[in-house]
Amino acid sequence: MSDAHAHSVAFVRDSEIPPAPPPAAETGVVKWMRENLFSGVVNTIMTVIGVFIIFYLLSGLIPWIVNGTWEGASIRDCREVLQGNGGGCFAVLRERWAQLLFGFQYPSELYWRPTLAFALLFLAVPPVLFFKLPRWMLVFTALYPFVAFWLIWGGTAITPIFLLLAFVAAFFAFKEGEKRFGFVAGLAIGLVAFAIVAFIGDFVASEEPGWLRITSVPSREMGGFMLNMILGLVCVSLSIPIGIVLALGRQSRLPIVKGFCVVFIEFVRGVPLITLLFVANVVLAYFLPPGTNFDLIVRVIIMITMFSSAYIAEVIRGGLAALPKGQYEAADSLGLDYPQAMRLIILPQALKISIPGIVNVAVGLFKDTTLVSVISMFDLVGMIRGPILSSTAWVGVYWELWAAACVLFFVVCYGISQYSQWLERQLRTDHR
Repeated sequence: MSDAHAHSVAFVRDSEIPPAPPPAAETGVVKWMRENLFSGVVNTIMTVIGVFIIFYLLSGLIPWIVNGTWEGASIRDCREVLQGNGGGCFAVLRERWAQLLFGFQYPSELYWRPTLAFALLFLAVPPVLFFKLPRWMLVFTALYPFVAFWLIWGGTAITPIFLLLAFVAAFFAFKEGEKRFGFVAGLAIGLVAFAIVAFIGDFVASEEPGWLRITSVPSREMGGFMLNMILGLVCVSLSIPIGIVLALGRQSRLPIVKGFCVVFIEFVRGVPLITLLFVANVVLAYFLPPGTNFDLIVRVIIMITMFSSAYIAEVIRGGLAALPKGQYEAADSLGLDYPQAMRLIILPQALKISIPGIVNVAVGLFKDTTLVSVISMFDLVGMIRGPILSSTAWVGVYWELWAAACVLFFVVCYGISQYSQWLERQLRTDHR
């Protein structure tokens, strides 16, 4: 074979060529920026504009924070320290942090009580939010509302103890009555049992010795971010089960039940929350017997819970409507009655679908707790607009206080949002 013919034969490798690295533009940060920030002419222009806006904001925000001062007892002291360098007067936060968190009337020597109640919240909430934790930890969740009530408001420990016993008695009375006489009769028996135990507790509380009492704090002395947390936590916790009942009632085949739920939902959704708060503050007192002292915080909780329950009911109704009819037929084919079908098959799926809407209502509700400032309740916003900015020592300090309020609300709302996204990922059952 000639040399020319030998060189014309194709060469076949007997080993694999090592893979070549991908182009630099197809990996890492470069790829992400090319796909998300510079994928087209419009996106490139918007990216440049966004970078310019961020740079403009940060160029003013960073010096305001870095050059700010935490020293001083008034705005005049801050100006002497700053000497016109454009920094923030954060001394107002150091001087008034207690009022921002607890209000201006809550006794300073009792700050440890709401602080302890807030710390215990991190022990009571996880068993409900994270279902992989041991179920026995739900005992802390069940006891927390009564312990927190006693710590924050004070008074005798007999009241929360008998209130807890009233709920336990009502539960067992309801279960036994439902087994013997049906759901409606069981509910009535449970309510009677609750009223009897609560009445006994009220009588015992009026006679119990002083060693079971701690200093009482009236509701009018509640304020600051503590008040926002109380209203938000209590109203969200109550509005979800009430919203579920209203959503199921709206789909009921009983005309009276369905009519009541429809009227309630549509009426409440058609009325601004601020109107309901004025009703709680002023109008509701006219329907009470003379001399009756109906706690203002309780009235506000009732109105906010009614408002949010109506919206959550519509969210859950949408989740129920999204389920295919076959799920209801499957429950019937298994021989399940209505409560069993809803508890085991329908509601778990509907609530999973409704998670984004429920979280949206919860976040909006927590932010709407600031509306109580219009009825002379000194929550975080009420404290800033009232006692702090009206004092001569801090006249003219605005941005620092409102920035602190934004940070507090952002932390809570962002935490709720992140938890909802985590829960959606945990409950996702489609193909991944």
